[in-house]
Amino acid sequence: MSILVVEDEPNIRLGLRDFLEFHDFQVAEAADGPQADQRVSQQRFDLILLDLMLPRISGEQLCEKWRQNGLNTPIIMVTAKGQQQEKINGLNLGADDYITKPFSLEELLARIQALLRRISPERSVGRTFAFGPWRVDVAQLKINRPNQEIRISPREAQIMQFFAAQPNRVISRDELYRSVWGEEISELGTRTVDMHIAKLRSKIETDSGDPQTIKTVRGAGYKYENG
Repeated sequence: MSILVVEDEPNIRLGLRDFLEFHDFQVAEAADGPQADQRVSQQRFDLILLDLMLPRISGEQLCEKWRQNGLNTPIIMVTAKGQQQEKINGLNLGADDYITKPFSLEELLARIQALLRRISPERSVGRTFAFGPWRVDVAQLKINRPNQEIRISPREAQIMQFFAAQPNRVISRDELYRSVWGEEISELGTRTVDMHIAKLRSKIETDSGDPQTIKTVRGAGYKYENG
């Protein structure tokens, strides 16, 4: 998971980077508004930690611009004490959450993890998206490629959305079941996941016995290979 930290105070920015990298996030940095805007135009992030008071372009202005341009990346706005109206403005402009300085790193981590769990794959990839050689239409419950169209179930559409939002990442059966079915996994749940993956492979893979799009990672789970 990648996070862009937008913070003009070097010591705070360095501390946040070290803490987040310790917790296995990939971290990019920006020291002011224009630098943050350039970063976002060049790279896709899973979350943006955006300080409100920035030189040259404020966090509010960036948030408003990004949302107007269709950026769906989750944003946590960082505010100072006493900036109640700014918090409200930030949320109204499209920020997903806020945290007030000074804050504990443990609280920040909890907010990041909660927000990443809450943001749906639909928000990340939309209701029509590419999946290997296929084009998926969630609303119509179908996938197509040149000269071929196949119907899919609502659950299969959810699974494809979840994988498409996290390409080339190993996803355990537990995580997939919890995210798509909304329950903690059981022995029956494990078999349910495997059954749905097998059925989906029979529709999308040229050879379901040698899958190239949804691959099994032995002892770990599944991975959607994209590029």
